[in-house]
Amino acid sequence: MEFNVKKLASDAGVFFSRAMQFTEEKLGQAEKTELDAHFENLLARADCTKNWTEKILRQTEVLLQPNPSARVEEFLYEKLDRKVPSRVTNGELLAQYMTEAANDFGPGTPYGKTLIKVGETQRRLGAAEREFIRSASISFLTPLRNFLEGDWRTISKERRILQNRRLDLDACKARLKKAKAAEAKAALWSDEVEKAEHELRLTQTEFDRQAEVTRLLLEGISSTHVNHLRCLHEFVESQTNYYAQCYQFMLDLQKQLGRFSGTFVGNAESASPAAATSPPAVAAATLPAVPTIPVVPTIVGVPNAVAEGVLNPNEVKPPASGTRRARVLYDYEAADSTELALLADEMITVYSLPGMDPDWLIGERGNQKGKVPVTYLELLS
Repeated sequence: MEFNVKKLASDAGVFFSRAMQFTEEKLGQAEKTELDAHFENLLARADCTKNWTEKILRQTEVLLQPNPSARVEEFLYEKLDRKVPSRVTNGELLAQYMTEAANDFGPGTPYGKTLIKVGETQRRLGAAEREFIRSASISFLTPLRNFLEGDWRTISKERRILQNRRLDLDACKARLKKAKAAEAKAALWSDEVEKAEHELRLTQTEFDRQAEVTRLLLEGISSTHVNHLRCLHEFVESQTNYYAQCYQFMLDLQKQLGRFSGTFVGNAESASPAAATSPPAVAAATLPAVPTIPVVPTIVGVPNAVAEGVLNPNEVKPPASGTRRARVLYDYEAADSTELALLADEMITVYSLPGMDPDWLIGERGNQKGKVPVTYLELLS
């Protein structure tokens, strides 16, 4: 019990001495031991690393999970050391709604079929998003958190100890200075001077030892930068793969919808009462015929085409008037021999055939011809 009391009294005395030294330094009434320029640069670099790592971490979390409530929930699960429950992505939820709507409207109707196709793409986008979030969390967020919650806490702790050692050192210097001044006035050797010098040697040794420990930790920030650089490359790789997948999914969907549009129009027309009661001869008479192309039932893009729904571009003759120039907006990969592959920013000549689906045109580039989707073109006057 007595030992504890003495220890508490000693600790209180040390705390009071440090507080006095700190206050006098702030008031300009006491000298302060300055660290060397290299050490100060290490401290500034460490603070900069910590501040920017925090900002990058927080904003990346917002990027991966925009919902603040969900972020708070994930944070609580992590602090409780429990597994975060799987959460449905917005794309997957949209896919579920579209599929259910298609079943209600009729999966065989044009709208129902399109809802199913778009819903499937949304499901694939949601799954890709989930994988991207998982990959980015492991390869990028986790190392940043480990630095802030591990290495940085250790550095902060050692810096606080160094600050206390520095205050102890400067307090001993001040006491020695006062003891020497009192000795000079008394003109005799004082035990206080010897005691102050002994304390100064001890505190100087402790300060130097702590400064070396802190210096080694601060120099380790360079290794932290190397590690974070590697993690950043992995994050970019994950993000690149994610957006490449999304781009490919949407290209596939766009091609499917482009082909479906003509079929849906044909189905809608055939389902209408007028089309159902009209004789084939009358329907054919309403469409100007292209002499070199035999007439067959509806296909995508050109309702009347050659046998088995294949259009031979070489047999298509451009009209005497009505051709236009068009600039290609995006790359387009031809789905079959009836379509013309496109490259972004190239110029082609386009025109429409009688009775052709309005979402498609015939495109010509030199000796090449084929169907092209209107949505990929900018028609020029």
